[in-house]
Amino acid sequence: MVYLDLLIGFLKVGFFSFGGGYVSIALIREIVLSHGWMDEEMLTYMIAVSESTPGPLMVNLATYIGSSKGGILGAVIATSAVVFPAFIIILLIMLLFKSLMKNKAFQSAFDGLKPCIIGIILATGLFVAWNNLTVTTEVGFDYIAAVLTVVLATIYFGSRKIVKKGISPILLILISGIAGMLVYGF
Repeated sequence: MVYLDLLIGFLKVGFFSFGGGYVSIALIREIVLSHGWMDEEMLTYMIAVSESTPGPLMVNLATYIGSSKGGILGAVIATSAVVFPAFIIILLIMLLFKSLMKNKAFQSAFDGLKPCIIGIILATGLFVAWNNLTVTTEVGFDYIAAVLTVVLATIYFGSRKIVKKGISPILLILISGIAGMLVYGF
């Protein structure tokens, strides 16, 4: 039955994740928690790992969750289910794109989706940040993680002011990993 749950759950993610991987986090979180596949803390760790590894975030999460719940077959089912809707939608859009872009209703629908996607990404980012600052400590709030978050955000946004392109995400990930090792120890 877990295979069917993985298939249906990740098909939902694939069909309704307009806006990319960060939008999908809210849907994946809902599905994972409703099935009891992992807890909040483990999901937060997996989001961090999935962001740090090559490939799309929701594909990485689907593969890991599928693998942990159903082995290799579970990973194949979850990954295929999350990718299949986008594959079909892109094929359809490619076939209809030129005529659709001339259609005012289509353009209006996409203009209406933009604020929704921004809101979902912002809410998910705040949720992940809050979870990261509160879940990983018995004290209730991890002040060290809060300071590291502010420092890394300052580095990121400050570099955009100094260097027009900003700091490379890869360099920022390396800096945060080194800072984590220095602050939290090995």
